[in-house]
Amino acid sequence: MWDASGKKYIDLIAGFSVSNIGHSHPAVVKAVQEQAARHMHLMVYGELIQSPVVSYARLLTAHLPAELNCIYFTNSGSEATEGAMKLAKRATGRTRIIAFDQAYHGSTQGALSLMGDEYWRRSFRPLLPDVHHFSYGSAEVLSAIDSRTACVIMETVQAESGVKKPNPAWLQQIRKKCDETGTLLILDEIQAGFGRTGTLWAFEQVGIQPDVLLLGKALGGGMPLGAFISSRERMHLLSHQPVLGHITTFGGHPVSCSAGMAAMEVLLSSGCIDQVSQKEKLLLRQLRHPAIQSIQSAGLWMSLQFASATLNQQIVHQCVKNGLLTDWFIFAPDRLRIAPPLTMNETVLLEACDTLLQSIDEVLATNG
Repeated sequence: MWDASGKKYIDLIAGFSVSNIGHSHPAVVKAVQEQAARHMHLMVYGELIQSPVVSYARLLTAHLPAELNCIYFTNSGSEATEGAMKLAKRATGRTRIIAFDQAYHGSTQGALSLMGDEYWRRSFRPLLPDVHHFSYGSAEVLSAIDSRTACVIMETVQAESGVKKPNPAWLQQIRKKCDETGTLLILDEIQAGFGRTGTLWAFEQVGIQPDVLLLGKALGGGMPLGAFISSRERMHLLSHQPVLGHITTFGGHPVSCSAGMAAMEVLLSSGCIDQVSQKEKLLLRQLRHPAIQSIQSAGLWMSLQFASATLNQQIVHQCVKNGLLTDWFIFAPDRLRIAPPLTMNETVLLEACDTLLQSIDEVLATNG
């Protein structure tokens, strides 16, 4: 990336996992230009069948479990969360929702109700009733899932707590309890999806699949796009009682779908997902410094813990001064974010590591 003065930056966060294949990839730019020349917005979502929407839905479902065969495109991940909550209530006839501490699913009113921290919620109350929060990874939640529960909504890898991976057995137990009680399991892969963790979808690594999948960020290839995905039978429930049970004007915008499809095709054909594990190991080898207290990682997605949030902020700002773009986490301000484009080659990754370690040394020297 370059700023207005021409200064170069290495992007170490990829627009919060949006730009998984980098910025302005020629295939995506071409798809956007060609679709914009054909047509952009035509009519309210669903009134007309539009080929970019259908084509991208076909590509996505070809790489998802058979039961996830119906896609509702939205404008963002937050809107995907909202749609999924409505779907869970409509499909089960229940209202109780289980979410998790330090979870982030968006900032709209419904999604905010799920957010796992009262600091972020309190200024906007009252929020949705009957939402219950549990610790991510706790056994307590298993007994809370019962015949009153509409859905359990959770990130397959928890993002804003600093890239926290759960025990696979715990996720499998939640899946089993949802099956036993008729509860929908909604997995949020808005950040974890599209190869970020080393497989196309993070849930592939733990041997489960969701009833509803949430996607966003990299879904649009740099354009605004989100989606909630479930079975055709379940999604059809939103078409009656009431009719138009969920509608959107711009969801599934043809230019966004064209961009997203082009980006996914590049992702699948480039082999970069297969290289994620190797690049993760490279970063873990290189990022060694006495000031780094711990590292949590899930593929090309990791957090570096420092002694305090203040120290981390200083290092983040020093990195920017040195031409390295990074950030912190909402629920882990003492952790520095790393989530580069999956296409970033090892030479640039090594340069990024050198700049980061240099920035740490400079901050420590300034602090005395």
